[in-house]
Amino acid sequence: MQISRVFKKAAAALVAAMLVCGMAVGCSSGGSGDVITLRLWGSQEDQVMLGEMVESFKASQPGKNFEIILSVVGENDLKSRYLEDPEAAADVFAFPNDQLYDLVNAGALYEITLNKAAIIAANGPGSVEAASVGNSLYAYPMTADNGYFLFYDRSVISDEQAKTLDGILAAADAAGKRVFMDLANGWYIVSFFFGAGCTMHLSEDGRQILDFNSPAGVRAGEAIRAFAAHPAYVSGDDAVLTGGMGDMIAAGVSGIWNESAIRGKLGNNFAATKLPTFTSNGEQLQMGSFGGYKLVGVNSLTQNPLEAMALAEWITNEANQIKRFEMRTLGPSNLVAASDSRVLANEALAALAMQSQYATSQKDVAGGYWAPAGAFGTTMVAKDNSKTIQELLDEMVAQIQN
Repeated sequence: MQISRVFKKAAAALVAAMLVCGMAVGCSSGGSGDVITLRLWGSQEDQVMLGEMVESFKASQPGKNFEIILSVVGENDLKSRYLEDPEAAADVFAFPNDQLYDLVNAGALYEITLNKAAIIAANGPGSVEAASVGNSLYAYPMTADNGYFLFYDRSVISDEQAKTLDGILAAADAAGKRVFMDLANGWYIVSFFFGAGCTMHLSEDGRQILDFNSPAGVRAGEAIRAFAAHPAYVSGDDAVLTGGMGDMIAAGVSGIWNESAIRGKLGNNFAATKLPTFTSNGEQLQMGSFGGYKLVGVNSLTQNPLEAMALAEWITNEANQIKRFEMRTLGPSNLVAASDSRVLANEALAALAMQSQYATSQKDVAGGYWAPAGAFGTTMVAKDNSKTIQELLDEMVAQIQN
């Protein structure tokens, strides 16, 4: 991926500013009496938590007078908000890792240089890769929980049955219940394609390259069609899953954001594990998944890069990742935090960790993938058999790679 001219100009300006300041390790906005103003964006749900983190950061910086302005901009909205007016964007902000390439190519992100080796060592390899382009680190890993796994009702489905999609469907069907998965969403149906051995990546010019219409892809497509046609299958959005779990629904594929609602419905029958295997040509194939991470970036246009990096590092450090788990049940990317007994005791996060070994980074997905993949899934859910799987996959891949 190529870094934009805007970023190169911004980087050159920062280097020049540092040389003018005559500093080998950095330049602040002034002496100890001057106010250093930083703007911080975060989601609505994180405002109280971020406020506490900001106060502890200030306390950790004796001799510096910080004014940190906290505003609401959710992670998913970050890229569009930044691109609207880069100069009006916050100094520090959170975003999902699938926005990384676009932000880097837009010149939005300051390359992380302060304590880089320590940050890499402290976080899981997957999260570091998700925050990097080549050997350059462009963000701080914040969470390792933007993925999905299997929730199930242990009173209907045994732990052994939960290992295979066939076992899950059979148990649910026998109990007159349903199995949920949003197959009309390209984020979820990729599980079958990755399980069958398909791959996807971005070319140097940012185009999506994938082999989902290969013989392996056809195997995945046939498995998706069979799943959607099963009498125990049910589709829909998160509301269908959370509303029906423990009643109509005995198992469903989702993520940590629905853990509390599902646990509330199932009580002692709550269970979670990695995604199951599925049958293809008499063989059991392990479902893959997308692995997503939330990151914290520093605006390349910040007037206080060292202080902005220090703030970003602080709100993503070990202690604050544990705090994020305690207050928001968000899974840590920090290795020590992830091994904390409180985190390990969370069955949903343990399930996500099990699934992570079969996950593919979501940062290598272009925006043009989602609509065609969703359309293919919608055809499966509609039980439309007017075209062969090969024909449908050829159409999907042609649209994605166009």
